[in-house]
Amino acid sequence: MKKLAAKVLCGLFAITATAGFSMVAEAAHGDKVNIAAPFKATVLVDGLGSPWEVLWGPDNSLWVTERQAKSISKVDPKTGKHKVLYTFNNAVAAPPHQGVLGLALDPQFLKGNNYVYTAYTYEVNGEKHARIVRMTYDPKTETLRDETAILDNLPASVDHNSGRLRFGPDGKLYYTIGDQGNNQGTRVAKEIQAQMLPTAEQVAANDYSLYPGKILRLNADGSIPSDNPVLNGVQSHVYAYGFRNTQGLAFVGDKLFATEHGPSTDDELNLIEKGGNYGWPYVAGYRDNESYVYANYSQASKELQAKFDSNNIPAGVPTQLETDFNAPNLKDPLKSFNVVRNGYDFADETYAPLYYVGWPTIAPSSVAYYPADGKITEWQNSLLITTLKNGAIYRVKLDGKSEQVQGDVEKLFKTNNRYRNVLVSPDTTKIYVLRITAVMR
Repeated sequence: MKKLAAKVLCGLFAITATAGFSMVAEAAHGDKVNIAAPFKATVLVDGLGSPWEVLWGPDNSLWVTERQAKSISKVDPKTGKHKVLYTFNNAVAAPPHQGVLGLALDPQFLKGNNYVYTAYTYEVNGEKHARIVRMTYDPKTETLRDETAILDNLPASVDHNSGRLRFGPDGKLYYTIGDQGNNQGTRVAKEIQAQMLPTAEQVAANDYSLYPGKILRLNADGSIPSDNPVLNGVQSHVYAYGFRNTQGLAFVGDKLFATEHGPSTDDELNLIEKGGNYGWPYVAGYRDNESYVYANYSQASKELQAKFDSNNIPAGVPTQLETDFNAPNLKDPLKSFNVVRNGYDFADETYAPLYYVGWPTIAPSSVAYYPADGKITEWQNSLLITTLKNGAIYRVKLDGKSEQVQGDVEKLFKTNNRYRNVLVSPDTTKIYVLRITAVMR
């Protein structure tokens, strides 16, 4: 029998608002992007090295990180011309979440400075770490230079590294760190640290070992802002905590929204508040005791750890109901996607051995804001969320204060791709989507 191998094809396509008819846009490699009027889709560039982030620069270029290629590149949004600006030889890239990740351009980029910030994973003596670095862009040569770590020796893992970077309107840099994939798979014996906060001694020693499962807030030089929250009597880079794997960040004015990967249910859209606790691993989605209990394999015997099953919890593994957990600063999500009742069959043999296909998750990978004065009237004041599992963009309408989800969620642009990131063009007539496609051959 002939073996099938997956070839991963990565690229960036543009979806444009137009007055045209309903159509099916032919993308690269025979993939079809079904687009309804008034939209059309065009593949801008293909063959990228697992693209992870895309930003619109003040030079009217698309700035892209390529996770697997370990590089930062630029793409011309008119021609698709692709130019690598810098390759991080010290980075370690491997599936699913290692390599060059988030990207942020300084608020004064090409105005008062030429600073570019990114984050990547690396190894020292077999131990995985991550760092946030600042670089200087030379517009004449279109190159980056002077790699300088502003925050180093951050925790990293084979999984759930998050890595999203965003500058806020306050001029501070926000960064997400996932729970490292602890308490599952090959890391089943490792405890989830999302509820653990750094001590004063750790902060003084630049020990960031308890930063997993957090959203950090830092000054542009990597130092701790003086107005960061004081948590358990300690001020650190930690801005909010209790997260599993936050891969999407977007500001709407001064409000910060984040998307969160759930375990096998309860992906989340959160409004991030200073000092907020978002519940993981004790709570997934709403605190409702529906289809999730915390199974703490890190406190189980090695024999039980060897029986780890994401669909069934072996007898003897310590468990805890969501309502058994409470905290004065506990925050509910604005939206929990695809909540199911107890008794849902997560091990439906219809999907064997790829059971996750049948899980009620969307795997939200990024979030972007479509402005209230955007040219696509129906989309105004909405969040656009890309998904890795469903190959679609979810549009979530916000209320007038941009504090609550309003109305139904709309599912758009369904294809057989994994969508990594979405970007709205400055004129609001286009969105750019990073896609990853596995083609069987």
